[in-house]
Amino acid sequence: MADEIIIRECGEDEGQVVLSLWQQAGDVVLSPTDSLEEVQAAIHHSAALFLVAESEGRIMGTIIGTWDGRRGEFYRLAVSPEVRRRGVARMLVDTAEKWMAEQGCHRITALVEKDHPWATGFWTAAGYELHESMSRYFRDV
Repeated sequence: MADEIIIRECGEDEGQVVLSLWQQAGDVVLSPTDSLEEVQAAIHHSAALFLVAESEGRIMGTIIGTWDGRRGEFYRLAVSPEVRRRGVARMLVDTAEKWMAEQGCHRITALVEKDHPWATGFWTAAGYELHESMSRYFRDV
């Protein structure tokens, strides 16, 4: 595989490819909101940045960043096993952080699976701190 990785916004017709990557990556447990319709909605949402890493015409990584006017949040950082440990995740995060800063964001949080030590290690190495006193609650509506 060539070393050239391009970071770009996800195209509106790439939702199914993204879902396949998330399953292939194995890091992400797909939830009810991970349908093709939900992914396409995220691609089009004005408060979200949906980035992909592309190499040789193939999507090899993703990150979703959202901005609520106060704080930013990262979701769905996933990288294909084929290109792991080559800086792809870091490129995605760096690009998304730059976008957040351009929006006026001063704090970013990242949604990370607790039982994935490789993910927690990545975020710690990237300069993010674990917020021990917070829990995430959700409800499907």
